[in-house]
Amino acid sequence: MKHFDYIISGAGAAGLILARGMAADAFFEDKSIALIDLEKKKGNDRTWCFWENGNGQWDEVLTKSWKNIFFGGPGYEQRLDIKPYVYKMIRSENFYKQIWKTLDKAPNITFIQGKVQSISETGDGAVVSTDQEQFSAKKVFNSVILNRDYEKQTKYPLLQQHFLGWFVKTAKAHFDEDMATFMDFRVPQRSNTRFMYVLPMNKKTALFEYTLFSENLLEQSEYEEEIRNYLDKHGITDYSIEETEKGSIPMTAYNFGKHNTRNIINIGTAGGWTKASTGYTFMNTSKKAVELIKFLKKETDLSKFSRRNKFWFYDLILLDVLTDANHLGAKLFTGLFKRTKATTILKFLDDETSFREDLSIITSMPILLFSKTLFRRLFRL
Repeated sequence: MKHFDYIISGAGAAGLILARGMAADAFFEDKSIALIDLEKKKGNDRTWCFWENGNGQWDEVLTKSWKNIFFGGPGYEQRLDIKPYVYKMIRSENFYKQIWKTLDKAPNITFIQGKVQSISETGDGAVVSTDQEQFSAKKVFNSVILNRDYEKQTKYPLLQQHFLGWFVKTAKAHFDEDMATFMDFRVPQRSNTRFMYVLPMNKKTALFEYTLFSENLLEQSEYEEEIRNYLDKHGITDYSIEETEKGSIPMTAYNFGKHNTRNIINIGTAGGWTKASTGYTFMNTSKKAVELIKFLKKETDLSKFSRRNKFWFYDLILLDVLTDANHLGAKLFTGLFKRTKATTILKFLDDETSFREDLSIITSMPILLFSKTLFRRLFRL
């Protein structure tokens, strides 16, 4: 059984971001690191979006960025200047190329092709079993969802952020390339929380993504029909579909950290690094990877890494509300954007607001509804 100091299970965004951080840090130069997955990912199989205050570490691989966003809801629509924030988009092909260019040059990092099937604690380390062989390590960072307990439990709500996107190219100039549509709830809600998300790359090319926060996924034809209707409503008929993408991201406040052990930690979506109330994962994962690398220099017990904070509780309450009253999502988000500065909302979703700023968010929500939900939740913790 080949042994490493560290094994990263899964070479998706979380695994690659962590590996890149370790490759760039002198602390790990004399440590052997294995990265295990079925393949080295390439091509545009993912699109990641996030906001950031000014320049950032991923700027060299950005596909597009915007300083203005649009929000549309029942009875309210507004173009919003989000300075000092910039809304950013990465298509995965550039991301993969940059990461592997770095990792392939690192003499202490080994890529192993295989499907991770299980990971077990051994007391002084851990063993990773693939469909081909086994490997041991002092510490394992796992981004593969191997445990489905979060789907079976009932203590914490579970919604899905599920979506289907079309990269549309038009014959004529239709799009404002200086503004991204952050959320447009002016689509039929059908008793769910549904919105359109539009990212223009230029005047003739844009990503239209039909997105839901709900428990159940739709048939593919339903997503497609809603995108067609939205395009038609906006007078866009002269288009071709260049690419498509689809996905589903779990939105839950479930305690993924309880599955971490002294020598095994789950990262990315498998570790609960997805922002529970929005489904945003990329920037949260980037921040968590930095924190984890700092942690490794001081601590040896990985079970001590994950800690809940006030934002976890805020996310939990919102998910409780959306689970019990999913049809109110458009109204809730519209009230939030109508009564609160967009920059405060983005700061809040980054888990960076003060308690005073938290209050501006809380008071923009229906007090009675959230008070009842809070009261019920306190008896379930």
